[in-house]
Amino acid sequence: MSTAPPTQHNNPLHGLTLETIVTALVAHFGWAELAIRIPVRCFSNDPSIASSLKFLRKTPWARDKVEGLYQFMLREIKRADLDKPQV
Repeated sequence: MSTAPPTQHNNPLHGLTLETIVTALVAHFGWAELAIRIPVRCFSNDPSIASSLKFLRKTPWARDKVEGLYQFMLREIKRADLDKPQV
């Protein structure tokens, strides 16, 4: 009997760490925009990846918002790529 978990082909978060997600959001939006979109102190007052991870690991509702914003960002990037003229 196999103990491997089932693959999640349609889950864009599968296999990603929270650190990877937060790092990508900061690279895409920046801390200031991230603090506007998800108003929590770890993004607005002396933000860092480490402090954000510590907060998000203890706060499920905030983690859900971060994961949702990450999925929105992926859709936004995909749309932008589709709108580019083909060369």
